[in-house]
Amino acid sequence: MSTKARILEVAAALVAESPDGDVSTRAVCEAAGVGAPALYRHFGDKEGLLSAVVDHGWDKYLATKRDRVPGTDPVQDLRDGWDTHVEFALHNPNLYRLMNSPAMRKPPAAALESHRILTADLQRAAEQGKLRLAPELAAQIIMSANVGVALMLVSRPATFTDVSVSRRVRDSVHTMVFTPDVMTAPTATPDPSAPDASAADPSAPEVDESRLPATAARLNALLRQAPAPVLSPAEDALLTEWLNRISNAPRS
Repeated sequence: MSTKARILEVAAALVAESPDGDVSTRAVCEAAGVGAPALYRHFGDKEGLLSAVVDHGWDKYLATKRDRVPGTDPVQDLRDGWDTHVEFALHNPNLYRLMNSPAMRKPPAAALESHRILTADLQRAAEQGKLRLAPELAAQIIMSANVGVALMLVSRPATFTDVSVSRRVRDSVHTMVFTPDVMTAPTATPDPSAPDASAADPSAPEVDESRLPATAARLNALLRQAPAPVLSPAEDALLTEWLNRISNAPRS
């Protein structure tokens, strides 16, 4: 093992064992059996070392997500993703707080990768007509709620004693993000012999306006999957703006 890898491994272990998640460079050097110059040569300073520990933590978190094979139901994948996120936080409380600390100079590349994975799952949901918002906005809502719940559970365990609060918040957020039919029957299997409920009904007196946001989000997602550009860049940008405005409009 290289000196740099040994220092990083020791620092991560000390962060996990620390009562408050903080470590001193002196303690790291002593545990790793190196002098301070070696630590500073590889990591610059304490913040650089902690940033490396954060990157290490994100890689650990994303290890299973990178190899995950997407299921046929993106909504179930998103439910499972929320739960595994919280489980990781509960098993690595100090590391998780450090990973989401506002004191970090810039978000790690792996954190941005995590956000892209979430957005991709939401994109699949939009393509199936299950999303009420644009995937990008839905990702911001879900990520902020998921991180918030996880941070409360690991930072204030004396107050947040009921772990089921995570599931309750998850379901509340998903109710706002996904279409009502998804939430009322999340595991229902479509009947191929049943008539297509999305087909136009000549006898219908009016359009169900509650479906417009989901329809706009789905159309936007499907257009992005087109093998060749259907519109000019200017037309595409304008249509995307219109569809996002419809799908992201505040509900009364």
